[in-house]
Amino acid sequence: METNLEYILTHYSKADMIAHIKSHPEKFEELVTLAISDKQPFSWRAAWLLWSCMEKNDQRIHKYLDKIINTIPSKPDNQVREFLIILQQIELSDHEESRLFDLCINIWKKTDKQASVRYNAFKLMIMIAQKHAGLLGEITLLTESQYTDSLSNNAKKSILKMVTEIEK
Repeated sequence: METNLEYILTHYSKADMIAHIKSHPEKFEELVTLAISDKQPFSWRAAWLLWSCMEKNDQRIHKYLDKIINTIPSKPDNQVREFLIILQQIELSDHEESRLFDLCINIWKKTDKQASVRYNAFKLMIMIAQKHAGLLGEITLLTESQYTDSLSNNAKKSILKMVTEIEK
């Protein structure tokens, strides 16, 4: 049986979904729980909506960080992309950053993954490397052609621009 939130995720426009969650803050936790679950297509749509309904470094997300990070390897690309976007908006502990950096490297190296997933994994690696300069060397190695050839020219330019910015 479809829940009220699941119905909203499949029948409302994104603007109406956001308005609904903002006017019913008690639904936020249900949205996070659904995003982490394996109930497709609702789970990826919940994750997609979540980053539009949360604040930067939203404290309501912090208690779910371990679950989100742990579940990323088992999720489909569209759901992973949304989690990576969510995590870009959260201040992470050193331990979380370490785990996420390794996870993002694994995603980035899989050139058969969706370009948008790989791009968002790379963005997270850059964000983490900005705080931990010792990681810059690893990132430079990950921009070799074997990892970027499968990307569009615009994505390659964006990746190289991120690397150039961080090296300044």
